[in-house]
Amino acid sequence: MQQIQSTEAKARFAELLRTVERGETVVITRHGKAVAHIVPAHARERTERQQAVDQFLRRRNEWQGATMTREEILAARHEGHSR
Repeated sequence: MQQIQSTEAKARFAELLRTVERGETVVITRHGKAVAHIVPAHARERTERQQAVDQFLRRRNEWQGATMTREEILAARHEGHSR
């Protein structure tokens, strides 16, 4: 993980994007404190997908009387769709 001051990041933005495209994360700092992370798009998408799954699982555990199987849930999502 590369760290860079905000003023230097501004001057080297294109280079930083190439670094991120190679899969690295860049941390932008101001006065020695991290203020932003530039991460590869695929890493963020993966994180967002995992967060969505985690949120679903938490909510599912809160449901009272939820007895549907995975197969029943998948079948129910298609009910009412015209063929």
